[in-house]
Amino acid sequence: MRHLGVFSGLVEVAGRRRGLFADAVPGAALAEAARETIGTLDLVAADVRTERTWEAGDVAGEELSWDVGFGPRTRAYLLRPRGERGRLPGVVALHCHAGMKWAGKEKVADGPEGPSAEVRRLREEIYGGRAYAGELAGRGFAVLVPDVFGWGSRRFPLADMPDRVAAYAGDPALSEADRYDAAAGHHEHVLEKYCTLLGTSMAGVVAGEDLAAAAYLRGRPDVGEVGCVGVSGGGLRAALLGAFDPEVRAVAVVAMVSAYADLLDGYVASHTWMLYPPGLSRLCDWPALVAARAPRPLLVQYAERDALFPPEGMRRAHEAIARRYPGGGYEGVFHDAPHSFDVPMQEAAFAWLAKRLRT
Repeated sequence: MRHLGVFSGLVEVAGRRRGLFADAVPGAALAEAARETIGTLDLVAADVRTERTWEAGDVAGEELSWDVGFGPRTRAYLLRPRGERGRLPGVVALHCHAGMKWAGKEKVADGPEGPSAEVRRLREEIYGGRAYAGELAGRGFAVLVPDVFGWGSRRFPLADMPDRVAAYAGDPALSEADRYDAAAGHHEHVLEKYCTLLGTSMAGVVAGEDLAAAAYLRGRPDVGEVGCVGVSGGGLRAALLGAFDPEVRAVAVVAMVSAYADLLDGYVASHTWMLYPPGLSRLCDWPALVAARAPRPLLVQYAERDALFPPEGMRRAHEAIARRYPGGGYEGVFHDAPHSFDVPMQEAAFAWLAKRLRT
């Protein structure tokens, strides 16, 4: 395997002296060790309020807000089939990263105003042009779509960013959203430094907020079994939520799984800090953590033409996860697709979730 220039020697020395990418045994012990390693915060969705409601087509929407103890209130959409009053299976739909932090939940779910031009553009690139959370809700699910630390209602004001970072928002040719995203991309490095200094990580903060959201959804009297789904950065969030919350019944991770070692050959810079929380690579390889929930149901969709992950890394990950599910429960599917959650992938994931949450 090739590595980038001087990093080749560093990989060899670090691996020999520190131990890297262990093929750890899955289970509760690994999940707990990983949860501690990345500094996952123990958070609760407190003071939940209904901000507004609406109906569109066959879906009824509710905008919720809650307090996790710091920063602005989290905003979330809860979507259900219109007119349905019974108890439904629940899904936490986790929005992606995609270098777009101006928007969060709006990437995958429509509110009453409809999508912005920037969100429509992203949906065409990644989501087959549709807001998949609404599609899922229309098929008989209660779908919760929360913003998370750094995105949408939880984003940082430009005034709170260092001047040199905020300067990236100065191009008048860009929309307000695109200018913000230009700055936020650079701000993520600052954010990870703060999190590390505070004994956590960006992944640990985000995982804590997602755990709080899942616990809220599961605690509603009109919701039954709960699963989760996400693509790219949302897939990373789904993997962490599935590993850390044993009560999440079914987890679908889309276009976000590779062996760590294969990323070293030119793929590291393309990804968020959330994929590299300090210390995790010494504890285990990424596929081992994805599979830590074994034998509980897990779906991983791999995009064969994914420019962000090497094919050999995805295959290696698939084989590693399959070994941890000798009795079944894992489904790894390779789709002829780029880095995306297109309509055929969505339809397959919806059917998989329905089979496991409606039992």
